[in-house]
Amino acid sequence: MYLTIKETAEFTSLPEEYVQNLVLKNKIRAVHDGHQYLINKEQFHTHLEQLEKYKEMIQEILNEPIPEDVDVKDED
Repeated sequence: MYLTIKETAEFTSLPEEYVQNLVLKNKIRAVHDGHQYLINKEQFHTHLEQLEKYKEMIQEILNEPIPEDVDVKDED
């Protein structure tokens, strides 16, 4: 399925100008039909899967309890 730059920006939650800049710099593969750039949606699936894995990894790290420091002494 092909998306316009505006639809791709909404799909990726990125600003439209940023997506257009990526297309013009050939960072995102796109086809120009004479009027607009069309971007294949499938090229983002791997990237989005990696982002989800990264978010899960960060969440696991944040959920780890902080170990007690054995050098801490109660001075009271």
